[in-house]
Amino acid sequence: MTARATATAPSPPKYLRRGKVKEVYEVSDQELEFRFTDDISVFDKHIPSEIPHKGETLAATASHWFQVCSRLGIPHHFLRLSSPTAMRVRRVQVVPKPRTLGPRPKNYLIPLELIVRYYVAGSMWDRVKSGKVAPEELGLRAGSTVAYGAKLPQPHFEVTTKLEPVDRLLTMPEALELSALDANQMGSIKELILKIDAAMEKEISPRGLLHVDGKKELGVDAEGQIMVVDTFGTADEDRFWDKGAYERGKQVEFSKEFVRQHYRTTGYYDQLMAARESHSPEPPIPPLPPLLVDEVSRLYTTVYQRLTGEPFAPAGTNPTPR
Repeated sequence: MTARATATAPSPPKYLRRGKVKEVYEVSDQELEFRFTDDISVFDKHIPSEIPHKGETLAATASHWFQVCSRLGIPHHFLRLSSPTAMRVRRVQVVPKPRTLGPRPKNYLIPLELIVRYYVAGSMWDRVKSGKVAPEELGLRAGSTVAYGAKLPQPHFEVTTKLEPVDRLLTMPEALELSALDANQMGSIKELILKIDAAMEKEISPRGLLHVDGKKELGVDAEGQIMVVDTFGTADEDRFWDKGAYERGKQVEFSKEFVRQHYRTTGYYDQLMAARESHSPEPPIPPLPPLLVDEVSRLYTTVYQRLTGEPFAPAGTNPTPR
């Protein structure tokens, strides 16, 4: 008898950890799978509500922008979509102190979030109102009045922590020390982010959107090259406004800021910030009202369509012919 080869089915991905809105699975020592849930978070708090179709829109939007990076020749860790709510990515080491990996560490997640702001909004507006940020720090004349929604004369860079429970603003020396980067590498990162954002603005402007601000996460690959990791350019990481409304003097949100504003209006945000300032127990965040859940779901699908120019079709349905 001739021996028959037995095919071995690949092992299913192994669960590693859960972030605020996605789960991470190990496919191999070289590859991970990100699974996007319908969960939502604001102010580093997980909201006890699910947003229908949110995971699908995040995965598809992230895939779109990584393909843009490929066209620009910008390195990234994205490999492919493995399902409507999951993507496969190249794996990097996650260590709080990259310098422990060696004098010039490679293949690691840079433990920073790089934020670039083009307009005054969000937490920047809070700091401007409270006097924590002076006009001259934004490239404006000292003593000038800064209005919400004002376009900044130049992109404003900020760096926060990535692996701490609550994001913390860093000075540039702190960021370089924590990340094991040097000043030249940080300069290259800024150029890379501006290149990506310029491509984003070129795409979305004809679709009636303004890119207000956004965050990106980066890594260093096995060759020591800076690459884009995690996701960016979605309604979770970035803030977008309706371009026509802005030209009429209004800021119409097309991002998760819509949800943040709900918790500001209810007073929850002030309670949370007071607790953090006093190092007191943080109040639990309430769920979103059902009608607002439906509205937020429509927001995410609309943002996907306006960012990518593609119709949204939930998993298991056929997209509307264009």
